[in-house]
Amino acid sequence: MKKHIFFLIIATIISCTPEASVDYAIISGKITNSKSDKITVYSSFNSDHKIEVSINEDGSFKDTLRMDSDFYFLRQDRNSVEFYLPKGEELIVNYNAAQKDATLQMAGSVSTVNEYIIEKAKLSKELTGDRKELFLKNESDFKAHLLKIKTAQEDLLSKTDGIQEEFATNEIKNINYQYLSTLSRYQSYHGYYLKDRNFKVSKSFLTELKDVDIENENDFLFSQEYRNVVSSILRNQSQELIKKDSIAGDIAYLKAIANVKNDLIRNKLLFDDAKYGITYTENLEDYYGIFSKYSNDATNNSKIEKDYQKIKALAQGNPSPEFKDYENYAGGKTSSKDLNGKYTYIDVWATWCGPCIAEIPSLKKVEEQFHGKNIEFVSISIDREKDHEKWKKMIVDRGLGGMQLFADNNWQSQFIQNYMIKGIPRFILIDPQGNIVNANAPRPSNKKLVETLKSLNL
Repeated sequence: MKKHIFFLIIATIISCTPEASVDYAIISGKITNSKSDKITVYSSFNSDHKIEVSINEDGSFKDTLRMDSDFYFLRQDRNSVEFYLPKGEELIVNYNAAQKDATLQMAGSVSTVNEYIIEKAKLSKELTGDRKELFLKNESDFKAHLLKIKTAQEDLLSKTDGIQEEFATNEIKNINYQYLSTLSRYQSYHGYYLKDRNFKVSKSFLTELKDVDIENENDFLFSQEYRNVVSSILRNQSQELIKKDSIAGDIAYLKAIANVKNDLIRNKLLFDDAKYGITYTENLEDYYGIFSKYSNDATNNSKIEKDYQKIKALAQGNPSPEFKDYENYAGGKTSSKDLNGKYTYIDVWATWCGPCIAEIPSLKKVEEQFHGKNIEFVSISIDREKDHEKWKKMIVDRGLGGMQLFADNNWQSQFIQNYMIKGIPRFILIDPQGNIVNANAPRPSNKKLVETLKSLNL
């Protein structure tokens, strides 16, 4: 009898012990014909969170994911795969790297959802059609086209068997957020394609955005489209602050974010803007002051504080960071000290960068206008070594002038790191003594550049 009681007690203890929660997901699969020996998996919620996974000789790979997201991007060479993988689940991804779209296959516990994601992307691309034609439509036709896409996506979701109820509930909202997010981009894209920067939508066009709750943490975590909508709404609010308080756009946007009460949402939006915005702002102290006052995420604050201290060292009058022995297209090597004695206007660019190439005609005009003056125009390419010949060819094909240099280690070049360059094109103005005039100088297409150069009495 005592034995029975003992075993009953043990069984009760075991049955009452909480099951340990799994804090990871498993990604595995096989990629044939890959040119690289690894893949990189990024969290779609925070692209700074990533892991590299080795590809074995037979193309197989396997690893665990412990990130702050259920959605990820897998990058391999030029291939990209978006997938959904909550903790406790497993996904198997197989494809031929030479024909990814035609050979991609999903298996595992969440394969149905991921197959839906693939089909949804195909459907959306097909129904969207030519992007330029879409955004050139008038407001009524544009909205009707988006509603057609939205309805088709909802039909696909309802017809896909085996999708978990929780995912389906979130995805229905995500589809609507995609519709609203695309609506919010109409004004800027329509104006761009019309070549009319002053274009404004009618007052009633964005009324649907007024009903969006921008403090929904569940939707913020699940849906990138929701995050886009929240950001769009806050940017609209910042436009009102610009008019009301006569402040710079980046400061106004931070102030709009600061009003968000949800800590997770506010902290992420502040950090996402600051990790790039702090390197561009013309109001460093105000910008950093707002960020540090309203962000209460210790990890984010530490990162931005380090950037802030680095950027302070790039203030006007401070010695410029240096570069040494960059390849000169004209022959030999060039270091920053070789340029002392003249003002130096530096263009940091790459052959793959569309906005960089768009600045070339304006840069040529400025070079011609100040030809023979006490200034050197220097273009530093941060292309990868594999694109070295492409760099040389573009110099010839585009008739690039000035001094053309090739950085020693693309984005990781020490000069690029020291100047906190996180996006290109980037322009820097240095005086004849090698001191900084402006670490974030106006672009050639900005009339302020010519005004600045004229003020130097070159």
